[in-house]
Amino acid sequence: MATYDTADMEPSEIYKLLIGLVVPRPIAWIGTQYQDRPNLAPFSFFNTVSADPPVIVFSSSGPSDSPKDTLFNISETGAFTHNVVSRSFAERMNISSGSYPAHVDEFALAGVTPVMGDIVLAPRVAEADASMECTLLDIVSFGEGKLSGNLVIGTVVRFHLADDLVENFRVDSDRLDAVGRMAGDQYATTKDRFALERPA
Repeated sequence: MATYDTADMEPSEIYKLLIGLVVPRPIAWIGTQYQDRPNLAPFSFFNTVSADPPVIVFSSSGPSDSPKDTLFNISETGAFTHNVVSRSFAERMNISSGSYPAHVDEFALAGVTPVMGDIVLAPRVAEADASMECTLLDIVSFGEGKLSGNLVIGTVVRFHLADDLVENFRVDSDRLDAVGRMAGDQYATTKDRFALERPA
């Protein structure tokens, strides 16, 4: 068995191992807006960490003193939306993942419709079967290199869910058909599943 100490590794080597081992990763398709400029970008360092209060987190890479548009917008407005990426939207999500100048509207580029949040000042994807409006709790920065992380912690204040997606607050996973991120250019669907009963 090979053994690696992170202290002896390059950040790029650590990154490759992490994205290959922490799989599949759910994708946060984050909608933000600053002034009159909407922004839409995917992040695969994403999860939920609390239900009471309802808290989700995602991480935007890069130094905090030169933030990506998403991180800048959230820092300025304190608001964002998360839009679940279903298989039918995977290609559109991928289009929005490019490094575009701040004035470029990724909603338009990806061919999806922005709808301003009911509570937060951030647009969601109208065509998504599930979206969450979130307010910023905190941003925690780790490191200052290209592969450093800025953990965005947000409170969910409103859910938007397709009428046929939820029954008794249980989401129909087949209907949602979410995708996850693997390493490199690889993605996974959530169709192949099995059940295990938890011990008492």
